Amino acid sequence: MTVTWEESGWEQVAPGVGRCRLPVWDCTAGLVVGTDAVLLVDAGSSLSEGARLRAEARALTGRHVTHLALTHPHFDHVLGAAAFAGAEVFGAVGMETVLTARGREELRADAVRHGLDARTAEEAADALTPPRHAVSGEWTLDLGGRQVLLANVGPGHTAHDLTVLVPGDPEVVFCGDLVEESGEPQAGPDAVPSQWPAALDRLLALGGEDARYVPGHGAVVDAAFVRAQREVLAGRFGVSD
Repeated sequence: MTVTWEESGWEQVAPGVGRCRLPVWDCTAGLVVGTDAVLLVDAGSSLSEGARLRAEARALTGRHVTHLALTHPHFDHVLGAAAFAGAEVFGAVGMETVLTARGREELRADAVRHGLDARTAEEAADALTPPRHAVSGEWTLDLGGRQVLLANVGPGHTAHDLTVLVPGDPEVVFCGDLVEESGEPQAGPDAVPSQWPAALDRLLALGGEDARYVPGHGAVVDAAFVRAQREVLAGRFGVSD
């Protein structure tokens, strides 16, 4: 028996498209439902959080998640990925180089620094494997009655930023942490600040003025918000047009 978006606690962004805001780090997970397949966008910060998302997706759709898109390789977005055994996993090209043994150790350490239980972080990091499908440029997924575009518009927030565009009325764009609403955009040591504004230009060109943009953290925003954040980032990092 399936449940409605409202009953599940998820927010319906467009027909067949929803998102939820996970606790602690306010990380977004997205869900796109086709007639033949189900796509999840980002997997949460632990195996238990991934399992929660898997169960909620099943309750909402009546089917298992068949595809998983990881927007970038930060712990709060990827450490739940191993909970989706059997799903086709996508990431930006080069993401596999981050998820080596050394990279997984850095993810584990970063998660612990941010407050995740050490044993929980270690378990999730050990189970994590690189995405099977590396997206360079654009990749169209056919979910049955609905085509979804995976677009590698970065680098910016990281060197491996993947966005998800869902055509419809309205069009929905899952931005990952290229866009943040609940706080200032975070530029860690793996960010590429000089190219971040250009990544947002590409994001806006793909989504257009009327799309609903879903940040990696925070409330759904519009094109004007993304454009304003682009100008803030350009000023912050001294990037000229």
